[in-house]
Amino acid sequence: MRDISEFSVSAALLDWYDQNARHMPWRVGPADRAAGVTPDPYRVWLSEVMLQQTTVAAVRDYFMRFTTRWPDVASLAAAPDDQVMGEWAGLGYYARARNLLKCARVVADEYDGQFPDTVNALLKLPGIGPYTAAAVAAIAFDHPETVLDGNVERVMSRLYDIHDPLPGSKPILMKEAAALTPTQRPGDYAQAVMDLGATICTPKSPACGICPLRTPCAARIVGTQADLPKKTAKKPKPTRFGHVYIARRRDGALLLERRPDKGLLGGMLGWPGSEWSDTPSETPPFAADWSVLSEEVRHTFTHFHLVLRIWTAELPAETTTDGLTILGKHEFKPSDLPTVMRKAHDLWQRQ
Repeated sequence: MRDISEFSVSAALLDWYDQNARHMPWRVGPADRAAGVTPDPYRVWLSEVMLQQTTVAAVRDYFMRFTTRWPDVASLAAAPDDQVMGEWAGLGYYARARNLLKCARVVADEYDGQFPDTVNALLKLPGIGPYTAAAVAAIAFDHPETVLDGNVERVMSRLYDIHDPLPGSKPILMKEAAALTPTQRPGDYAQAVMDLGATICTPKSPACGICPLRTPCAARIVGTQADLPKKTAKKPKPTRFGHVYIARRRDGALLLERRPDKGLLGGMLGWPGSEWSDTPSETPPFAADWSVLSEEVRHTFTHFHLVLRIWTAELPAETTTDGLTILGKHEFKPSDLPTVMRKAHDLWQRQ
C-alpha cells in the first residue's frame, strides 16, 4: 500500500470543496460556514435518513416538502403517523419513516428538542446507526468523525489501490478514511470526500484529470481505478408472488388494511392481500364477486422481485368489514400509498 503521508489529502480536498461544493437544500456551504453559519442538526439528520439507499436527486423534493410542512423536530414529532408516512410514500424502505418519527419524538420529549452532539449519544436514538451518527456529529457539530458511505469507500479504495472486495474491505477502508480525517473543518471535509466520489471519482469513467487527489492516487498511477472498488458478487434476486384485493363501494369508498408495524411496508395502509411467496393462496378478505385484472403489478424490493395479481369487486354502499379501514371517496389519496400499492391502484384505474 502506497504511503501518501507527504501529500495533504485534507487540505487538497478542502481547497477543491471551497470552489466546487454541491448546492443542497440541507447543506450550509463552505462560504456560509466560514462566515459563522452553523448547520441545523434537524435538517442534517433528516437528509441523512432520507439519503439512505436513495439518490440526492430523488430526495430533494421530499426534503423540501418535509421541511416546509415540519420545519423543526418538534413539529415532526407532533405530526400524525399517517401524514408522515404519506409524505414518505415513494421513498421506499418504510422502516426509515417509522424510525424517523420515533427518533423525532425521543429528541422532542427527552432532549428538549435538541439533538445530542456525540456519536455515542446519537447512537442511542431510534433508527440511527454508526454511519448516520458519524455524519450528524461531523456535519452538524463539526466533530472529527469519519463518515464512510459508498462514495467515500470508492475514493479510499482507489486512493490506496485496495483490491479486497466489499463489503469485507469496509474495516480497512474505514481505517484509511479515519487516518485522513482532519481536526480542522471535519464537517466540510466529510462532505468534500462525498462530493468528490459523487462528481469526480464516479463509479464509471472517473475524471482523474481534474481530481484534486490525482497525484497521490495509487490506483490512477497503476491504472486500476476503473476496476475499483471490487465487490463480492451478489446472488440473483428471487421472485415472489401475491394477490391484492381492491374493493370499492357504490358510494366511492375504498376498503384498505393497515399492515403490521414490523416487516415490509410496516404500519402503512394498503390493499388487503395474500402472503408474498412462491405459491401464494387466493385468500379474499371477504366474500364478494371478485374478478381478476388481465395485467399484473411488478415491483422490486431490495432483496426480491414481486409480482401481484389484482382482484377487484364492487360492493353495496353500506358494506362494512371488521379489521379493514374504510376511506371515503374524498378521504382516499393514492399518493399516501406505498409505491407497490399505488401501482396496483393505478393499474386498476386504467383497466
